[in-house]
Amino acid sequence: MHSLKEGVARDGYAFVRDYCPGADALAVANALGHPLEPWEGGTVQDLVPRSIATPNTYSGSYGLGCFPFHTDLAHWRIPPRYLLLRCVTGYADVPTLLLDGKSIFDAVTLDILTRAIFKPRRPRNGTLALLRLCEPTSDGYCFRWDELFLKPASKIGELASQRIKEHLDKCEPLKIALARVGDTLLIDNWRMLHARSPIPAERENRKIQRIYLESLQ
Repeated sequence: MHSLKEGVARDGYAFVRDYCPGADALAVANALGHPLEPWEGGTVQDLVPRSIATPNTYSGSYGLGCFPFHTDLAHWRIPPRYLLLRCVTGYADVPTLLLDGKSIFDAVTLDILTRAIFKPRRPRNGTLALLRLCEPTSDGYCFRWDELFLKPASKIGELASQRIKEHLDKCEPLKIALARVGDTLLIDNWRMLHARSPIPAERENRKIQRIYLESLQ
């Protein structure tokens, strides 16, 4: 577990095959860090492809197609620090895609990113907060990105949005397939962007469990 924490600090993620395949996801999360309950009953979330879903979701917007690169819960004032993805039913041809946010820091510049103001597409808890794409933290930066749920709220925000999209169009992501039971991917949600590749025919029973962590052990 110490090596997993070191891997995340160094690379922004850590991937382990067949990690305690007999254990449930919450037990693994508790061993690795401190799980969050982002909403009531939502500590462990089952991610299953859907061709039709409610409009205010990724599945409702993209169906079985590729999900765009994003950080999870980017519209929150403080997004979860880490996310744990654990395979229940997986396939080698449906990888999770990863992109290091540090490449965006270099391409767009921290000066622009830290001054770029965005707003959520919809109010949360009755308010529409203004959010910076990138904020300094005690150990680096908290970077957020979600082109579906965040919209520019300033001219610099519009410039940042344009440059980030241009960068994403050119980048070559890392592909990690959670294919076997117990395959586990731990991601720094303040640094890494992730996306889901398209769901081919006969892969709609893919099931990944997700848990958010506020810190690691």
